Amino acid sequence: MSTTICQVMGFIVSSLGVAGCIVSTAMDMWSTQDLYDNPVTAVFQYQGLWRSCVRQSSGFTECRPYFTILGLPAMFQAVRALMVVGIVLGILGLLVCIFALKCIRIGNMEDSAKANMTLTSGIMFIVAGLCAITGVSVFANMLVTNFWMSTANMYQGLQNVQNRYTFGSALFVGWVAGGLALVGGIMMCLACRGLIPEESRYKAVSYNASGRNISYRTGPYKVGSGYEPEMKTRKGAGYEEAARSEDGRRSYPSKYDYV
Repeated sequence: MSTTICQVMGFIVSSLGVAGCIVSTAMDMWSTQDLYDNPVTAVFQYQGLWRSCVRQSSGFTECRPYFTILGLPAMFQAVRALMVVGIVLGILGLLVCIFALKCIRIGNMEDSAKANMTLTSGIMFIVAGLCAITGVSVFANMLVTNFWMSTANMYQGLQNVQNRYTFGSALFVGWVAGGLALVGGIMMCLACRGLIPEESRYKAVSYNASGRNISYRTGPYKVGSGYEPEMKTRKGAGYEEAARSEDGRRSYPSKYDYV
């Protein structure tokens, strides 16, 4: 029962994480204009991964997509790629996880197959969460670097018009979503251990002799098998009654008494 609960909870948490990654990637507020020095402005700018927007004081908002790919910074394109890869892996992990749920029976699927599928989906969720966290962190590092560079130029008088950008809400959504996907993947990997059948964990192998017994007798180059005819009749009563020797001790028949 605990395995089923862990698997279902991992599926739910991972689903929330993947959904959060999709929402974060589609949001436009990855970076917003810093209003610390100018809280009252007629124009408010914010940017996302796919377009930049301008909102006027009248409430009118105009967004313009990025019409270029090569003109964008390399780190910006890397963030795009990481988020897209995370979303793709998360969706594939959800599809695999649906068929791996223990509460869902599909045909005659064995528990070992469900365990392998659960482990696969867990690894996909972990990689998806790491991609999302890495992409958001790289973008946040870019914002911090540009912010302090703009601040230094402003105080040195090298830049009159100041447009500094700070963290947008999409960054926090991406961090939380990546963490949820990572936790859900770990829960799926833990549930995989409980799905492995007990008899398949420790497999004992017994070996039986397939050949026929072969008996050997001492003697020069004489080998006898168990399929030879019975030994010849032992001669004399010395086999059944041991003769006494001259000194009064009993002598036992030796192996050379057989004919």
